[in-house]
Amino acid sequence: MSGVNPTATAAGPARDASRVPVRGLTVLYDAQCGLCAFLRDWLVRQPQLVPLRLVPAGSEEARRRFPGLDHRATLEEITVIGDAGQLYRGSAAWVVCLWALRDHRPLAHRLSTPAGAQLAKGAMLAAAKWRRTHRGGADGWGGRVYHGSDGWAYDPKDGWVYTPPACDGGACATR
Repeated sequence: MSGVNPTATAAGPARDASRVPVRGLTVLYDAQCGLCAFLRDWLVRQPQLVPLRLVPAGSEEARRRFPGLDHRATLEEITVIGDAGQLYRGSAAWVVCLWALRDHRPLAHRLSTPAGAQLAKGAMLAAAKWRRTHRGGADGWGGRVYHGSDGWAYDPKDGWVYTPPACDGGACATR
């Protein structure tokens, strides 16, 4: 995939992604983050051209599979490791996840251009800001059911559900 260059780390030797085929990807995600768990669930429901294995960052499995990786850093930003040792972090990791999906590979190619990379980086920065403000505290989401004021609700078990507002006296406001 052009435009997304992995870096060499203790996860494996440096590989040229344009010459080394990717046959599988391991996605390390923060299992305690509601947004990350939502995206994990979304990823596993998508048709995959390249198999994705989703592993909680910092878990015993992650430490066993990638002993030389900075596991504290994997809890701060999405990290994806290719089967030949390719390492992707942040927006490059998200782009390579999209690249692995049948329906989203064209988008991944667009996001791997210089202009697209800026858009991907902006999206990752917005997600990081959201994560910082919603870390499961009293006012944070924390993976519970979220109810929006517009009738939409997100339940981690069932996904998004729309319940139209009740009409008092049989008269409903229309838009």
